[in-house]
Amino acid sequence: VASASESCAETGTTAAIERKHVGPRMSQTVIHQSTVYLAGQVASNKRYGTITDQTTDTLATIDALLAEAGTDKTKLLQATIWLSDFRFYDDMNAVWDAWVDPEQTPARGCFESRLAFPGYDVEIMVVAAR
Repeated sequence: VASASESCAETGTTAAIERKHVGPRMSQTVIHQSTVYLAGQVASNKRYGTITDQTTDTLATIDALLAEAGTDKTKLLQATIWLSDFRFYDDMNAVWDAWVDPEQTPARGCFESRLAFPGYDVEIMVVAAR
């Protein structure tokens, strides 16, 4: 866990930025004031599996990272979802709909995109309030 402070020029105050799971290219979690930003998450299972398996695994990772940051899915502000093929849309949504709080849904975009590595069919990035 690494943290940094940056000066806010407009107010002359210092706003702490906390980073968790820091790597040379990116942090998995960045917290600024009361907002939590997660990097795009993919299935952690090396065998990948079906879109249902991948989405379930990815959302479990998101739950764990949000909990570590002191928040949860009921405080989601925004979600961005990338699918390797839009034929997975309905199956991914079935898992998403069972997971998300229907009274606290975030702003959401879903896009078809080639993902970084073959075998990954879904990537999800979220922003949440704390």
